[in-house]
Amino acid sequence: MIHVGDEAAHTDTAEEREARIYEIGYMITPIVKEDQIEKVVGSIREEIEKVGGNFIAEGAPSLTKLAYAMMTREDGKRIEHERAYFGWIKFETQSTAAESFEQALKHNANIVRYIVFRTVREDTRAKMKAPTLREVRRTDTIRAAPRRGAQTEEKTPVSEKELEKALSDITKE
Repeated sequence: MIHVGDEAAHTDTAEEREARIYEIGYMITPIVKEDQIEKVVGSIREEIEKVGGNFIAEGAPSLTKLAYAMMTREDGKRIEHERAYFGWIKFETQSTAAESFEQALKHNANIVRYIVFRTVREDTRAKMKAPTLREVRRTDTIRAAPRRGAQTEEKTPVSEKELEKALSDITKE
């Protein structure tokens, strides 16, 4: 005989044991020297391994200009950063392990900001598609197409007096 409460409890534990795909996007403080970046990324990888995670893919961190300045505390002082090293790692682990992994990231002083989210195994990055360019020869003349509904006017030279009068009318306001 199966009780409804027991069945729900069994489903939760089976779901917790199920491996899921996660991705972490992280920003490393620019105070870290370039030769020490790999050491910081290595500490993130170690945390993933501690929770039993398996690596799927990784994007090496590169120095990026931030959309807005971010504040961090270093040696009791607030420091504003306009750049950071951004990288990402995709990995597979159990859902409960991902939560403990996230807690470990909070205590890493070299990480300005991070996000951990659930994703899919497939490559989901957008592929860059080169725009189609039109070939123009040096002898071709490129002309603007007339606007719809616009009447074409014959262009006649404007005299200096008319130009001065038009400018003075505009600037009188």
